[in-house]
Amino acid sequence: MPVKKKRKSSGSDDPGLRKCKITCFCRPQAPGRLISPEDQFSNKKCLAWFYEYTGPDEVLGPEGMEKFCEDIGVEPENIIMLVLAWKLEAPNMGFFTKEEWLKGMTLLQCDCIERLQGKLDYLRNQLNDTIIFKNIYRYAFDFARDKDQRSLDMDTAKSMLLCGSCIDSLQISISFSSLSVLLPLRFSTLSSFIPPPPPPSLISRPLQQSKYKVMNKDQWYNVLEFSRTVSTDLSNYDEDGAWPVLLDEFVECQKARLAAL
Repeated sequence: MPVKKKRKSSGSDDPGLRKCKITCFCRPQAPGRLISPEDQFSNKKCLAWFYEYTGPDEVLGPEGMEKFCEDIGVEPENIIMLVLAWKLEAPNMGFFTKEEWLKGMTLLQCDCIERLQGKLDYLRNQLNDTIIFKNIYRYAFDFARDKDQRSLDMDTAKSMLLCGSCIDSLQISISFSSLSVLLPLRFSTLSSFIPPPPPPSLISRPLQQSKYKVMNKDQWYNVLEFSRTVSTDLSNYDEDGAWPVLLDEFVECQKARLAAL
C-alpha cells in the first residue's frame, strides 16, 4: 500500500497564529481619563484649610466655627451644620478636632471651601432618608448635652425641639443654636392643633409647663417615634403603650384642650 502523506498543518495549531486569532476579537480599550493633581483630594491642602480656623490648641472652636460658616455661606444654626458635624463624628457642639476634620472631609472628599459648598445639597438631602434622619436625630442628643450629664437640660431640649430662641451659651449659640429645625420637619402637619397667633410648636406647651428639668435619652428617642407614628388627631395613641410619661401628659393636655374648644 502506498504510504499516506501527512496533511500539512493549516496553521491553526501554531501558538503564534492562535494568539493572533484570539486577540483580533478583543475590543480596544479606551484610554482612561487622567486625573490631574488639582482634581485629587489633598490631605495637605485639607489640613492647611483646617488651620485657617484654629488657634494654638489646633482645635476649631466657636470663633473659628463662626468664620468657617461665613466662608462656606451657611448660617451657624442651619441644620446642614448638624449634618456636617455628624459626618465628622464630632462629639462636642461647636468644636472640631484635627482628627475629626481630616476623617470627615476625607470621606466627603473636600479639601477647600468650594468643594464643601458643592456638597451642601448632598448634606441636606441626607435628611430625606428616614434611617439617616433617625441617626442624626439620635446623634443630636449626645451632641448637645453636657458631657458630665446623662440627660439633656430641658431648656436645651426646648431650643432643639421647638422654635425657641438661642441658648445663653456661647458654645451652643455660635454653633447650632437652632436645632429646632429637626422636629418641625416631622411635626409640620400637626400645627393645626395649636391656634395662632403665634402658633407654638406641637409640644411646646407641655414642655414649657413641665415639671421636668431634664429630658433623658428614652424620652428624646420617643418624641421622634411619636411624631412618626401618632396621627394628627391623636386617635391612634395607645395610652397603655410604652410611651414616656412626658408624652402621656402631652396627649392628656392636648385632648382636654381640644374638648374645650
